Amino acid sequence: MIPAFQRNGYLPPGIHEATWRQATERLGTNPHRRTLLLGLLGALRNLKLAGCRKVYLDGSFATDKELPVDFDVAWETAGVDPRLLNTTLLDFTNRRQAQKLTFGGELFPADWEADEQGRTFLEFFQTDQQAIPKGIIAIDLRTLP
Repeated sequence: MIPAFQRNGYLPPGIHEATWRQATERLGTNPHRRTLLLGLLGALRNLKLAGCRKVYLDGSFATDKELPVDFDVAWETAGVDPRLLNTTLLDFTNRRQAQKLTFGGELFPADWEADEQGRTFLEFFQTDQQAIPKGIIAIDLRTLP
């Protein structure tokens, strides 16, 4: 379940489990957000096809911001066959421009190193740029339509 946003616009710290339907109902609050969800769904369907079981949704999309620029996702690599992935999901060049153009957001392997401190993307996504803890949404890909 996805809890209420805090006064700062973030979810309470922690990983909040949700189905695809719960995420779309909670975050698809306007046409812009629903467009981003369509791109996200395309990426998640490919990840599921390749064997991914869970992703973690972050970025301004996982806040109360009315018009987020995009979404950020960390995806679990266990069981994923990279040969089945859309090559765009493994293209991190040019500040992930191909991912943004194809899907509307950025997607990273959750266990890859994200910063100079050695934090993984899963860890990195749970704080903002000022190191304020925030929540992220875990989506079970078995719940995709």
